[in-house]
Amino acid sequence: MAAKDPVIIADKDEMRKWSRKMRSQGKTIGLVPTMGYLHQGHLSLIQEAHNRTQLVVVSIYVNPGQFSPSEDFSTYPSDFNGDILKLKSVPGGVDAVFCPKNLYDYSDYKKQKRKNENGNYDGGGASGGVVSCVEDKGSEHETWVRVERLEKGLCGKSRPVFFRGVATIVTKLFNIVEPDVALFGKKDYQQWRIIQRMVRDLDFAIEIVGSEIMRDSDGLALSSRNVHLSPEEREKALSISKSLFRAKSAAEEGQVKCRELKDLAVQNITEAGGKIDYAEIVDQESLEAVEEIKSPAVFCIAAWFGKVRLIDNMEINI
Repeated sequence: MAAKDPVIIADKDEMRKWSRKMRSQGKTIGLVPTMGYLHQGHLSLIQEAHNRTQLVVVSIYVNPGQFSPSEDFSTYPSDFNGDILKLKSVPGGVDAVFCPKNLYDYSDYKKQKRKNENGNYDGGGASGGVVSCVEDKGSEHETWVRVERLEKGLCGKSRPVFFRGVATIVTKLFNIVEPDVALFGKKDYQQWRIIQRMVRDLDFAIEIVGSEIMRDSDGLALSSRNVHLSPEEREKALSISKSLFRAKSAAEEGQVKCRELKDLAVQNITEAGGKIDYAEIVDQESLEAVEEIKSPAVFCIAAWFGKVRLIDNMEINI
């Protein structure tokens, strides 16, 4: 069967027109939001989308709103042509690729820029004066979506603008693409739960699907950032998944005290050369820390190896 060429759309109004035309024909649409540099984890989401909807849209957009100026926005890996080839290789392909240039550019609206006393745009910002790359560049954007409780812990502690940026860009994508179903990988567990809660609270008529983590044969969770790991760092980074699998096995065998499970994982990762950001066992729904595993929990870890921050998690259902 010949590879399927997707419609490539860069303009948000054209994307919305395409979606509404398809929906007027009775077609259902699945959306897989990505930041590009696709790997098998992304492709598995597309395959799952084919099981749930008649048409599949993949968005490729590195969102400046979820990066602070000190983070890796400018060095996030990119290979658009390679991504299109990968999308064409998926059984059934994809129907449209939405690849906007800048979803925070409102020049078409000819709005007058607001300026502060110094003549610089005051775009607000996160609490404590922390800003994203959007505000840092002087964008006129000033509306942010926040899921206030779920965003506080885990990644939210060290990345204070991250989840408001994620929730905002996903809201924008939902309003532009208007999908019936949206699919997210569970590797970004907190992100998945935040999007679920946002959709519930804001009454989006969209089904949110979380797909299981895809791993390389040696257990490393697939991530676009893995490309930045040296061979030595990649080998050391296996300590994250190994620690999670050990913790899951230990819990299933009756070791349910979270402090002991966390301490062992931190020790193993640190001894391998990693720098821990966090290692927390939390309730799967509320993401609140638990001291003892008595109900479905998830062990979430973030750690640095070299200049690469990796995240991984393991659901524990006992």
